[in-house]
Amino acid sequence: MNRYVQYMYSYPHKTAYRSLNGITLSLYAQYLAGGGHGLYVHIPFCQSKCGYCNLFSVTGQDRKAVDAYLDAVERQCGQYREVLRDVSPSFSQVVIGGGTPLYLSEEQLVRVFSLLQSFFCLEEGREVVIETAPNQTTAEKLNILKGAGVTRVSMGIQSFSDRELSALGRRHNAWQARMALELLRSFDFSCVNVDFIYGIPGQGPADLLASLEEAVSFVPDEIFLYPLYVKHGAGLELAGVVPDAQGAFACYQAGRDFLLEAGYRQDSMRRFVRSGSGSSERTFVECGFGSSLALGCGGRSYLGNLHFCSPYALPGRECLARLAEYEAVSDHTRITHGFLLSDGEQKRRYLIRHLLIRPGLDRQRYRAVFGTDVTADFSLLEDWEERGYVEQKGGYLTLSGEGLALSDYLGPQLISPDVERAMQEWEVSHGRADGFIQGSSQKL
Repeated sequence: MNRYVQYMYSYPHKTAYRSLNGITLSLYAQYLAGGGHGLYVHIPFCQSKCGYCNLFSVTGQDRKAVDAYLDAVERQCGQYREVLRDVSPSFSQVVIGGGTPLYLSEEQLVRVFSLLQSFFCLEEGREVVIETAPNQTTAEKLNILKGAGVTRVSMGIQSFSDRELSALGRRHNAWQARMALELLRSFDFSCVNVDFIYGIPGQGPADLLASLEEAVSFVPDEIFLYPLYVKHGAGLELAGVVPDAQGAFACYQAGRDFLLEAGYRQDSMRRFVRSGSGSSERTFVECGFGSSLALGCGGRSYLGNLHFCSPYALPGRECLARLAEYEAVSDHTRITHGFLLSDGEQKRRYLIRHLLIRPGLDRQRYRAVFGTDVTADFSLLEDWEERGYVEQKGGYLTLSGEGLALSDYLGPQLISPDVERAMQEWEVSHGRADGFIQGSSQKL
């Protein structure tokens, strides 16, 4: 069994998106009426491209190039504000991702927060989330974040081993990571998260534990453990690196057990939350139907059954081309690329977004939303329960410990045949003859 098939962070994957015609933001503005919505800003700039990364980002861009991009984001903000004026949306969550948002200069970072405040209604007590990397984390920029009301900062450390960082193609070293994390903790943000990767070539369980032992000494509120994927178009694929799934799982088991013993609660295969931290008291949030509006090139919007973004691009020239296209757009309210989810696809999205994260899926809520029973819609859940992957607890279907460890194997089985076919077509069209997904799907 290959436990590491695909990370189901969202559904459907952007490679399943296609061209859309006749759709404008005004047709879906109703989904942003009132409050409680999400606002996402994509900052697609990095100092360098990590060997495992195939996310939408570009390198080697100077201040002038970043300013030109922010000019385009400002135009998009203005156009969105005009279309949404009648529905008066307010946003309870702001996420600034990338790329590396703190790649921006201090003045550019201030400009981003100013744009959001000027063009959108941000609710009191809103959550404000941003990503950073050790080399870009400075006291001056953290002061800006603090003044802008940022509540959660996520730092991609990946390892405290210089050898492992070099193998991943990271530009920072272990000493820089330690200094950046110590600085970040000194600013007393409500939540500090750090990311680590396991399954790095040459890494064993003891190596991962050495990094995690050092990490918990900084008392982060959350730790995310990511298995190494050698993704299509990423540098490690071009270098011929082949992941060791068995070795990665041994690292996962050791890391999971250590964090549980250290007082961290496991919410998903990747997310570990420190007991006593503010984030440990999070309340249940229903996923799958919330509306979120994205700004910038590479960000993804969710409005009802409509998901949309700029076309997915592989690293390098393709990303630069997409960036130029975005900056040349005259009307950002025309939606030209995305996915319209059928009722069946919405069921799949709802199941994936809940089952893979504890406490799991509320069976009664599923029936109230869709009018059907989830196990009748997805008969493979009964098989998973028999195998011990899924448990019933207090009206919830939730993954067992073994099921959590198999999230990247179980999740892809919930992809519909239509979405799987579209993803494979995209992969083949971009030079990967074997397609993308190797697992089977469960039909509705």
